[in-house]
Amino acid sequence: MKKSAVIQILVCLLIFWTYFFSASAFAAGGVILDITSPEARKINFAIPWFADKNPQGQNQILGKKLADILGRALQFHGIIKVLPDKSYRGSQSADWKNLGADYVVLGQYSESSGELSLELRLLDVTSGNFLLGKSFSGPEKLKEKMVFRFCDNVIKELTGEPGIASSQIAFVSLNHRVKEIYLTDILGLHFRQVTRHHNLVVSPRFTPDGLFLSYTSYHTGNQNLYITDLRQSVTTRALSRRKGMNLAPAWSPDGKTMVVTLSMKGNPDLYLLDRRGRMLEQLTKNEGINVSASFSNDGKRIVFVSDRSGKPQLYLMDLASKKVQRLTFTGLENAEPDWSPKEDLIVYSSLNNGLYQIWTIRPTPNAKPTQITRDLTNDESPAWSPDGNQIVFSKLLGGIHKIYVMMKNGSYQRQLFSFPGSQSYPRWAKEQ
Repeated sequence: MKKSAVIQILVCLLIFWTYFFSASAFAAGGVILDITSPEARKINFAIPWFADKNPQGQNQILGKKLADILGRALQFHGIIKVLPDKSYRGSQSADWKNLGADYVVLGQYSESSGELSLELRLLDVTSGNFLLGKSFSGPEKLKEKMVFRFCDNVIKELTGEPGIASSQIAFVSLNHRVKEIYLTDILGLHFRQVTRHHNLVVSPRFTPDGLFLSYTSYHTGNQNLYITDLRQSVTTRALSRRKGMNLAPAWSPDGKTMVVTLSMKGNPDLYLLDRRGRMLEQLTKNEGINVSASFSNDGKRIVFVSDRSGKPQLYLMDLASKKVQRLTFTGLENAEPDWSPKEDLIVYSSLNNGLYQIWTIRPTPNAKPTQITRDLTNDESPAWSPDGNQIVFSKLLGGIHKIYVMMKNGSYQRQLFSFPGSQSYPRWAKEQ
């Protein structure tokens, strides 16, 4: 037999076994799926309208709305496809297997005096077993949070890692020459204004626990650094009011320290501060402009931007030895690095051929960067999702910026929400 024929046979066998084991994974129900694989087929879900438990209940509008929210939240994770409800007309009884569903979510609810109770179950169509069941109750106005929590449990059942439906995203919105910070959920259903300085606010950064948000504001005339408690609307305090720049804190994984750019001595350098804003150590000293630090997962290294070589490039610093190593050597300008919360992978924006695009790179010597976006527009300010599987960024469209999200390989790119004005500097945090 010719060598080429042998190779063809081996390739066919590989394709067959890949498909076979993929199909077996769905049937097993307990097999963990790879959420990051671009080759994996999407999992088909049927989500009929949630049923009103009230015998006289006729509120199909709420049941349909709740099912729709869950479907959108599940699809947001990039591995799930929700079958159109017209194929089963919202009914909770159908031939799910012939409809092509791998899983079905069956929900029922009751509401009374502004209170909502939800009961949701996940059915494995192949085995006929219920894999997951959850009950939620609370004010009706929190219905989205209840649905998001169930979504995150479903994703964990399928992948072994909790979903990100309950997470939140901060961004800066420019409207009428004023920049303020807002928060939103992953579907853009609700917005919350965090700052009200009526001036320019930039660089929002969550603490690792997602309970606090730090940012830089120009409202006093100086570029000061502040932090606000997101559990309430009144507690905001200054972290640094030093003369000059007080910019873009990178929080350590334990939330006890932060790396901030300060220019009180003239040159913009990196400093290590404690949680109260007290200076612990100067990290860089007059070697170009040094900004945009981000911590590694173990807290032992940072990546940052410096123009010490002539153009803005990414550098790595070992915090114990203070040894600095240049990481990027391509791109006219590399900026805004963010270290993945799950692996040694850094995302950043890079200026090439007149446009900013999103790239990733491993923090190792001689690492080769990978281009993630290839748009005919500017893609900037990338930041990781809490699970490390997606990237949020700002895209320039028609002269204004809008917030977009994509999988970490650049697939499934979509606009996050519609909001007046121009939005930039997105940052992702786990649930508040």
